[in-house]
Amino acid sequence: MPLKCCLWTASSRVIGCIKMAQIIDTHAHYTDEAFDVDRLALLAEMPQKGVSHIVTAGSGMGSSAMAVELSHRFPFVYAAVGIHPGELDDITEEYTTQLATWYADEKVIAIGELGLDYHYEDGFPRELQLQRLEQQLQLAKELDAPVIFHDRDAHADTLEILKKYRPKGVVHCFSGSAEMAQEIVALGMFIGLGGAVTFKGAKRPLSVAASVPLDRLVLETDCPYMAPVPHRGHRNDSSLIVHVADVIAPLRGLTVDELLTVTGQNAFALFPKMK
Repeated sequence: MPLKCCLWTASSRVIGCIKMAQIIDTHAHYTDEAFDVDRLALLAEMPQKGVSHIVTAGSGMGSSAMAVELSHRFPFVYAAVGIHPGELDDITEEYTTQLATWYADEKVIAIGELGLDYHYEDGFPRELQLQRLEQQLQLAKELDAPVIFHDRDAHADTLEILKKYRPKGVVHCFSGSAEMAQEIVALGMFIGLGGAVTFKGAKRPLSVAASVPLDRLVLETDCPYMAPVPHRGHRNDSSLIVHVADVIAPLRGLTVDELLTVTGQNAFALFPKMK
């Protein structure tokens, strides 16, 4: 059932109350310590805020286990399990076996968050990142599972490895160019966009939002990070996707409701195990 919701601009001017389609957040981190004080209460409120589905992604073995646990506690929460390039020390000897065991669970719908992150000088060596990434991409191939791919300042290597393995899935929190987005879509993948489209001077995300094929676009929060304007600097949560949709919808000649409906349908195509 549609939810009546009010949207506000960054200056706290009301846009208007509209009946909205249900919100599907394709990438969140409700295992993050930022939610320790009220995690369960906050998630319990999400259906009343119009959120129908949440994918909470693990970034290491510990957070992946917790994501699975949350997916069992809340019927609208689904889990992704994987090793983020910034948490390569959080693995066991047979970590891919455990990932495969988790993926057999009906509430676990993707392998990830995996990928490459070259942003930090003191980050894990690129060779190790590529090794762990290829292990997980090979596993996803064997399981016929979609992946959730993280790419930060690693665009060239990201494209190269995606072309090599051609996984199903999404490049989340996409930060590349519109041209790169087209190459990724040509490989059969989806593009995930979130709060960055609302930031001042966000030319590249807006260019991607305006040009990516509509049937390959999904919305996300990456919460508790990347809160959209007018909540930038505060903790993000799934209900705030409405602000992302409010920016992207006019770029595509759609209402917010229409955009949420289309991207919601795309989310089900991206994650076939999600019901």
